[in-house]
Amino acid sequence: MTVIPIAVQMYSLREESEKDFAGTLKKVAELGFDGVEFAGLGGLTATEVRVLLDDLGLKAASSHVPLDELKHNLAQVIEDQKTLGSNYIVCPYLMPDQRSEEDYNTLIPWLDEAGETCLREGITLCYHNHDFELDRLSDGRMALEAIFDDTNADHVKAEPDIYWLTKAGEKPVEWLNRYKNRTPLVHLKDMTTDGEQFFAELGTGGVDIEAVLTIGEEIGVQWWVVEQDLSRTTPFESMEISIKYLKKKLSYLLNK
Repeated sequence: MTVIPIAVQMYSLREESEKDFAGTLKKVAELGFDGVEFAGLGGLTATEVRVLLDDLGLKAASSHVPLDELKHNLAQVIEDQKTLGSNYIVCPYLMPDQRSEEDYNTLIPWLDEAGETCLREGITLCYHNHDFELDRLSDGRMALEAIFDDTNADHVKAEPDIYWLTKAGEKPVEWLNRYKNRTPLVHLKDMTTDGEQFFAELGTGGVDIEAVLTIGEEIGVQWWVVEQDLSRTTPFESMEISIKYLKKKLSYLLNK
């Protein structure tokens, strides 16, 4: 079993990053993460961030970049990824006014074209889901299905979020297998088993994390990305619980 590296999505540590971006990266390294998935660079340049990463022994797994920025500044985004040493750009979220069927009909060909541009530059464009993309379009398909079915598999990859898939009533493993070799990044999240379905530290909720980890190598996962949108502990405590669980579980599976 290949050891797949683990990154933290920096959105999980957004408040800490706003106070001390460099110090937050240092703590991430101390917790044992291999890399980070960026959600902004804390007001620093890509070059300045790359120096921090190199000093701390961290890798840039990927970067979440708002759709509007991707549409209006893709060339610079690509150059920043090259500087950071990141191979993946992720379209992370659609605003509520960007989710109509007409919006998807416009978005899908744009993703395909942008993904082709990224590919020419040695970068991979990915799409990250929430639960609203599991709503159905007029042709009966879920919006997320349309995004991947109607784009070139080389141009647009997936970053499945197993919490949001579960929350929408889907089985993450089925989606991962369906888009085998198209999911280089996977967001690992857990969910409480009560009616609230709140975000939970890995291993403390009801999402079948082990089933996802078991097929990672087989389906071509390059990075596990730990994210927790909100936490009832401090974000650092949350990340510590999750990384400890994940390393223990991966070690068990590796030696199984």
